[in-house]
Amino acid sequence: MATSIKRSKGSQSSLRIGTYSYWIKIATPHSTSGGFQVYTNTVANDNNRGYWQYTVDGKWRMVDNDDGGTHIQLRTNRLFRDHNAWYHFVVRIDTTQATSTDRVRLYVNGVQETSFDQTDYPAQNTDLKIFEGGQTDREYMNRIYGGSANSANWYVSHFHYCDGQSYAPTEFGQYDANGVWTIKTSPSVTYGNQGWFMFKDDASLNDDSGNSNNWSSDSGTIQKSEDNPSNVFCTMNPLDNYWQNSTFTNGNNTFVTVASNENYNTSTLAMPSNDAGKYYCEVKIDSASAYTVLGIAGKLTTSATSNFKNHSDGYAYDGGTGNIINNDIGSSYGDTYTTNDIIGIAVDTDNNKLYFSKNGVWQNSGVPTSGATGTGAISITTDTTNGYYMFAGGTRHNDSAQLSWNFGNGYFGTTAVSSAGTNASGIGIFEYDVPTGYTALSTKGLNL
Repeated sequence: MATSIKRSKGSQSSLRIGTYSYWIKIATPHSTSGGFQVYTNTVANDNNRGYWQYTVDGKWRMVDNDDGGTHIQLRTNRLFRDHNAWYHFVVRIDTTQATSTDRVRLYVNGVQETSFDQTDYPAQNTDLKIFEGGQTDREYMNRIYGGSANSANWYVSHFHYCDGQSYAPTEFGQYDANGVWTIKTSPSVTYGNQGWFMFKDDASLNDDSGNSNNWSSDSGTIQKSEDNPSNVFCTMNPLDNYWQNSTFTNGNNTFVTVASNENYNTSTLAMPSNDAGKYYCEVKIDSASAYTVLGIAGKLTTSATSNFKNHSDGYAYDGGTGNIINNDIGSSYGDTYTTNDIIGIAVDTDNNKLYFSKNGVWQNSGVPTSGATGTGAISITTDTTNGYYMFAGGTRHNDSAQLSWNFGNGYFGTTAVSSAGTNASGIGIFEYDVPTGYTALSTKGLNL
């Protein structure tokens, strides 16, 4: 879904000084067009505009120009290709600085970027178009004025704009005791006339800075996510997609398989295969194939004809037959499933057991809380290829399917769960009750 928001800009505190700080999880692979961007311009042409964006080749880029020429043209050599992690970006602008490279500074996770393949800095005391106010509906996130919005496949959190202030990244983030750069949820900063604070704890377009510089929807809808810089949730992995060539959307929680490929996709986070906890997720079958398979895999895809059902550390619940397939051997297990069914997957690595539910009913009379007894369970090996399991799904024959995964964000694609079940761990939102002792696969879930 193409999604963008907009606001009208009033008179700025400064046209020379300002700071943007935001946390972003860039889910779109670098080869996919339509990256996130913030864009401001004063007239509908390319000669009067200011913006920064992520390019299709995975770089960060900033441009500012007017009829007099280009003031800023910066583009990183660095590529931002980790599609599971949250990055913290600070764009610190102050054209009053004597040193040209101090007039625009970019920080990523608290560290200043210094390597650029384009390096045009503004002259001292230049007024910039990205700050210019007095324009109606000319400040956008995720679209260019006069153009269409991009498909949203990223997450954004704690987005600040401080008008007239030049702030270091330490105002918005800090290192914890383990040396990890973490978020300051309520920084002590000044926002100026046109500053704002967006996406503090929700998907509201209201400004939390106290300025009431609210945004409004331009196209699409904004969804709240449980995934955040303090607790990174699992998604499906767009980088394990060379052979599969699946199409990813909705923050990499929905993918469509290619009809010509018999293959599977895997999750970004993995579960150690022995004595490492109990994990739960759900999958909605948006569009079924007669050959849909869901489950867990102990290895990444290695060839165009590989399928996790064929491996000794792969366990696939087959939608067409209801069988469990392991090491290419099928055995009777549960019901078939099809479009609009929701499959729950519970992995007990403490006791090496696996369970599946269909629309809230545990198959084979399974009892995920039965521990070592494993009532109705599938016994799984601890001898995995890489020492861990990933959630996996795809097709076992040449056919297409669309699968929407809920790893705890409370959505299947763009549709919220209809009535959230109970969840003893308190991590994540699911359609059905999470078995006692199980949790979402997230960074906090892995450390319970």
